[in-house]
Amino acid sequence: MTISPAELAAQLNSENPPRLLDVREAEEHAFCALPNSRLVPLSEFLEHVEELADWRDQDVVVYCHHGVRSAHAIALLRPLGFTRLRNLSGGIDRWSLEVDPAVPRY
Repeated sequence: MTISPAELAAQLNSENPPRLLDVREAEEHAFCALPNSRLVPLSEFLEHVEELADWRDQDVVVYCHHGVRSAHAIALLRPLGFTRLRNLSGGIDRWSLEVDPAVPRY
C-alpha cells in the first residue's frame, strides 16, 4: 500500500500520527528529513531491523528519496510480522513538491 504526501501530511496532524521510517543513507537524512522520522538505512537494514520491533503493530510510513528503497524495505519487513506499512508515494522528493517546499530537493 502507498500513501500520498497530502494524505500523510493530514495524518501527521491527527491525534494518532503514523511512525516515520527513513531508509535513505545518513547523508541524505542529514540534508533533509521528515519531522520525527527514524533513520535505518536500507544498506544496514537487516542489521538493525530488531530495533523496530516495538513498531510491529503500529502504523508505519516508510520513505526514501523516490519510493524505490522504501518499497524494498517494506518487502523485508512484511515477513517479520509488520502488517501496517505504507510506502510514501514519490518519497521525500514528492513531499517537497506537494507539501513542504522548504524541504530541499536533491
